[in-house]
Amino acid sequence: MTNRLAEAKSLYLRKHAENPIDWWSWCDEALATAKAQNKPIFLSIGYSSCHWCTVMEGEAFSNLAIAEYMNANFLPIKVDREERPDLDSIYMQSLQMMSGQGGWPLNVFLSPDDLVPFYAGTYFPVDPRYGRPGFLQVLQALRRYYYTEKDDLRQRKALIIESLLTSAVLQNGTTQAAQTNELLKQGWKTSTSVITPNQQGNSFPMIPYAELALRGTRFLFPGSDWEREFQNDGKQICTQRGLDLALGGIYDHVGGGFHRYTVDATWTVPHFEKMLYDNGQIVEYLANLWSAGVQEPAFKRAVVGTVEWLQREMTAPEGYFYAAQDADSFINSTAIEPEEGAFYVWSYSELAQLLTPEELTELQQKFTVTANGNFEGKNVLQRRDSGELSAALEIALGKLFTARYGDAPNSLKTFPAASNNQEAKTHNWPGRIPSVTDTKMIVAWNSLMISALARAAGVFQEPLYLEIAARAATFILEQQFIDGRFQRLNYQGQATVLAQSEDYALFIKALLDLYACCPEQKHWLEKAIALQDEFDQFLWSVELGGYYNTSSDASQDLIVRERSYADNATPSANGVAIANLVRLALLTDNLHYLDLAEQGLKAFSSVMSNAPQACPSLFTALDWYRNSTLIRSTIEQIKSLIPQYLPVAAFSIVSNLPEGSIALVCQGLKCLAPATSYEQMLQQVQQSQTRG
Repeated sequence: MTNRLAEAKSLYLRKHAENPIDWWSWCDEALATAKAQNKPIFLSIGYSSCHWCTVMEGEAFSNLAIAEYMNANFLPIKVDREERPDLDSIYMQSLQMMSGQGGWPLNVFLSPDDLVPFYAGTYFPVDPRYGRPGFLQVLQALRRYYYTEKDDLRQRKALIIESLLTSAVLQNGTTQAAQTNELLKQGWKTSTSVITPNQQGNSFPMIPYAELALRGTRFLFPGSDWEREFQNDGKQICTQRGLDLALGGIYDHVGGGFHRYTVDATWTVPHFEKMLYDNGQIVEYLANLWSAGVQEPAFKRAVVGTVEWLQREMTAPEGYFYAAQDADSFINSTAIEPEEGAFYVWSYSELAQLLTPEELTELQQKFTVTANGNFEGKNVLQRRDSGELSAALEIALGKLFTARYGDAPNSLKTFPAASNNQEAKTHNWPGRIPSVTDTKMIVAWNSLMISALARAAGVFQEPLYLEIAARAATFILEQQFIDGRFQRLNYQGQATVLAQSEDYALFIKALLDLYACCPEQKHWLEKAIALQDEFDQFLWSVELGGYYNTSSDASQDLIVRERSYADNATPSANGVAIANLVRLALLTDNLHYLDLAEQGLKAFSSVMSNAPQACPSLFTALDWYRNSTLIRSTIEQIKSLIPQYLPVAAFSIVSNLPEGSIALVCQGLKCLAPATSYEQMLQQVQQSQTRG
């Protein structure tokens, strides 16, 4: 017997279609029903590749006693956070206010009359364990509280809504040069410390911090203020982050692609899901490291492998990219439940069977392979050192690839996606049973990968990367508009859900990155300008500055209208958007964009001053604002600059340069003397990028 979610487009929602809980999706009818029946709303938010979301679905949400009590006393609503990041943001902030921590699954209890939360948590076991109460006991206590403790309920909700509203309205600050220069230093120092290796806890990519830290290294030239003030080697710290990613178990050394994070401080054992947004950001970061002079072979190998994985497993026939792959997979077709990491790990006996003794010996010399393993008796492959891998070892890894996928790496160009557990178990796989792939298209996440491919194409001079990126961008431009409005998601050819600020900001950035890689292709810039107009019309806050998460005509069901400024697993929408505005001002000479950028930076300057650890992307935007550089030159000169690390430079092709010159380098609102040689042009560009 299925519930309402059986007809949902979201893979995450459909995973709950067999639950005995009478789930609703978030909709007007559900909210009205809860209000009419005076039932508190149980709102549960997660996503398809979330491990503990899957655990709770199989435990508490499949329990008949819990379902009976839930259906009688609450109105249960399921939300896919990837469909509604605006809802997720508000209620995640509520959880953090109540408990001091966050995570998914996000389970929140709301009053039906105003949708204000009064209790929240993450994973609840069926029975009390792990220091957490059993879920049925939680439901019983909260039902009793809701109906009998009305005064306390009102006071509790009033505190929560006041805190939410206060956090949504920030004190404006300044963009004066001296103060912003000190602010930029503070942001760079903070981000560098965030990615400095530590000896405990989980290890996340933290790419917005790594990107800002890398940007700051260009100020560390001998004799500079920054060089005198900061003793740590920022370039070394940035390089180490790249090595941890490219050498660690977080990277799939056999099949390519990066897992979401590792559960240790040594980058060894990953949480095995692969998210498109992580892979896009990491590829762009490794390409930037390479362009900054850190030309480590492992970086290029990881980029190449990730693009191959993207083409093989994550690209739809139409050219867009899928969202994610689960951490868990089935050992065989008769298994009841999937196992975490089963598709990726290797027992020592398997390795001994698949490889020659010489290959196994070399594998053990270069990777952390032992008889006892490093993950539940099996081996996650992690490299011991950097540099090139030998041809013999690449052949050995190719044998592991064949064992996993059922075909050789150079033969297998596409690999079918299992879109649910049933498909995974019943398909006749030639190798191992793969993890389920969430095949929906998310504009923001596709945009991160488009930007990465465009940058990697420029750095590594690889036309294929540009071709893949352009195809995905073209799909979005042609398919993601309904009645002239930009849409966030696409399910099997059907666009849906109005775009949110991160979709606008990241896709505009992707279009600008495509233009930066190919400045002769002006249509990318034209499309970015047109989309920026829509972004400004529907999401810009005239009163406060910055961009709201949702459009003015799609915010009726939100208890507060947020302007996201904090970076999480993805860059903050406002940080990316403000940087885009500066780039557009450079490329169009339209100073309205620069006015908006200045307003945006003022709107968030108090956060940047008081909590620099929260918002590295805003500091990246500040870097663009303070140090933006436009290079006007011929296509030949610009092509020579594209592979270099010029993080606040934009390019414009011109043919009417002053006689005897090869380029005009412009700093914000002024241009330097015409450059008459390549060396002079490069010196002007480097000086311009550090003038702040």
